[in-house]
Formats: sequence, structure tokens, C-alpha cells
Amino acid sequence: MKIDLLIKNCSELHTLKGPKRPRCGDEMKDTAMVTGGALAVDGGMMIDAGETGELEEKYDPVVSMDATGKTVIPGFVDPHTHLAFAGSREDELVMKIEGKSYMEILRGGGGILRTVRATRKATKGELKDAMVKRMDTMLSYGTTTAEAKSGYGLDLENELKCLEAINELDREHTMDLVPTYMGAHALPPEFKDHGEYIDYCMEEVLPVVAERKLAEYCDVFCEEGIFDPCHSRDILLKAKELGMGLKVHGDELANIGCSRLAARLSAISAEHLAKTTVDDMKAMAEAGVTGILLPGTPFMLMQGHYPDARMMMEQGMALALATDLNPNCYTESMQMVITLACLQMKMHPREALTASTFNAARAVGREDIGCLEPGYKADVVILDIPNILHLPYHFGVNLVERVYKDGKLVFCR
Repeated sequence: MKIDLLIKNCSELHTLKGPKRPRCGDEMKDTAMVTGGALAVDGGMMIDAGETGELEEKYDPVVSMDATGKTVIPGFVDPHTHLAFAGSREDELVMKIEGKSYMEILRGGGGILRTVRATRKATKGELKDAMVKRMDTMLSYGTTTAEAKSGYGLDLENELKCLEAINELDREHTMDLVPTYMGAHALPPEFKDHGEYIDYCMEEVLPVVAERKLAEYCDVFCEEGIFDPCHSRDILLKAKELGMGLKVHGDELANIGCSRLAARLSAISAEHLAKTTVDDMKAMAEAGVTGILLPGTPFMLMQGHYPDARMMMEQGMALALATDLNPNCYTESMQMVITLACLQMKMHPREALTASTFNAARAVGREDIGCLEPGYKADVVILDIPNILHLPYHFGVNLVERVYKDGKLVFCR
């Protein structure tokens, strides 16, 4: 049979074959690895995976790629980014080094509100140019799909600008983007009351976002000093009424009941979860909420307190990993996130791989990526490492040799 592409002789091929639902517990360590494996790709789709000798007998490829000594995995899926922003905040790193907390910087006019000012000043073209640069880097580091939140506009005009930029780049760029509306990210300076601002988001912004189909999900920064569980519930219920899926930023700095809210509302994901209790973990596991863990954030905040990934897995939660790409945690590298997940949260490299591919795809509602089985999109990354253990072990460099998106070679070094 004539096909477009055969990738063969993989030192390790991690297909992620298994249950179609998000993986939890011991399932996360089973990446369905094939030693000396091969992949058959045609028409941008996976059509076969198995041992090299078997596939060489079955297929006549237009292109044959020898992956001897390489590890082959699905493309990374980054399920939590704040991709749409202008400006930077590099000087705030010094403030953190000198002992200022995240909330102190925010209350002083820095943090999110500083990025809001820069993003409001930027034209949509300028915003897209900045986003493309980040997306190009993400792609070169193996990310083929990413969620992208708004939340640095905080008014109708600028939230629409951000969401339009995300949707346009989803069509124009090689990477796929999943748009999320996050108007409830901080209290903008023109509002003095959180409830008044939530009402504005619900009455003036969300209906327009929904009518124009600019966002698949709605997220809220449910946190002490930001939006409490009542305000968060109100905006999430309105978003659900308008047909959007739900996500919740919760338990990042304090536990005020936000992850429990995610469970009650059956959100697709709860994100951050550094301060989550065992009871809340159980509630989310029972509700089918995927925990998206962001180890880059406490790393950059120098907190020394990371989500308890092992306890979450013991309670039956499905976990995903993400960069939290934003001006406070400025990284495009899922490889770095995997290193932090293994070293700081004690995840096994194969668990981290599942969390960065298959489970991450399910955490953004994508059922056709994150796996190298027949019927899935051929989003494939070839890593220049002999086995998956090198992925967290050899850190601070780009281990990607090739990236295929929909079966097409889109990056090669």
C-alpha cells in the first residue's frame, strides 16, 4: 500500500494507545511503548503503528524516515497558556528576588494590570506578531496544539481583540489553538467592585463572545483577593448557559473553595492546584475534572510549594501538564515543564509524557490528537534521545529533532 510517510526503527515509540477517556492512576505510566517501532502516516492521519519489520512489509512510503536512536512521541499539547499579551515584566523578577510576593506586585500596579495596560495599547497586528514569535518557539520545542486564554484586555473591545487574534492565528499558523475567554482575570482599574465587574462581563462581554463563537471555554481566576467562589460561579454558570465549556484557575495561592467549585460544576479542568486538599482531590476525581498542573509557576515565583501530583493520582485524578506561558512565567517549553514535574512533583517520566500529550488533549476537548493510533491526526515529534528518561534528565536544551503536524514536516534541525 502506497503511503505518504513511514517513520521506522524508533529506539522507543510511545503510542499512548489505551482508553479513550483521560488516564488516571497507574494508567498514566502506560505509554504503550514499542521498541524498534514504526509509524505509518497517510493523508495527514495515523494509519498504523507497530514493529518496523511488520510495517515495512505492508507499506510503500513516499518518504521513509529512519529514527534509529530516537524517541518518538505524539506532539505536545499545552492546555494552559496566556498566549495573547503585549509587553513583558522582566524587572518584576528582581522584585521577587528581593522578596515581594505576587499579590504585593499586583496591588502595586504591576503583574496582570501592567500587562493589561500594554495589551490595551497594542494593535491587533502588533499582538499577533508577538504571539507568532512565541508560537514559532513552541512549535520548535514540540508543541503542536495549545489552549490560549484572553484576560489581558478586561473590557469588551480588548477582550474581543485578543480572542480575534487567537482565532485568526488558529487558522493562519501551523499550530492549532483552543480559545478560552478569561475576562475574569483581575479587577480592571475602571471598576472598584468585583461584583460590578463580574456583572459587566456577564451582561456586556460574554454574550458577544458567545454570539461570535470566539471562545470554546470560559475560565476565571478564583483566588483570594481576586474573584471569590460566588463571583466565579456566577460567571461560569452564565458561560455554560451560553454553550461554553468551563475551566477554573484554583488553589494557586490559597484554598478558598475553587477546586471544589470546579467539581460541583463538572468543569473540564481545574488549573494550578498548589493548595488543594485531599478531599477536594477526591471530589474532582469523582466529577471527572482533569487537574492541569503548572510547575513553572511556583518555580518562577520561588515559592518552593508545588502541587501534590502523587496524591492527586492516588485519589484517582487525571492530570495534565502545561506551561502557563505568560509574562509572570515566560516559557514556551513543555520539555522544561516535564523536567520540573519529575524533579519537583515526583512524576515518573512516562506519567509526565501522558500528562503532556493524551491527557492534555482531553483537557481542551480534543479527541483526535495526543495519541499515535490509527484514526488520530499525525502530530508527531522525534526527539534526539535514546529513551524517554532523557526527556527530563537532559534539561535546558531543545531535544526535538523533527516535528510533524498533520503528517507534514514543519520543523527540522
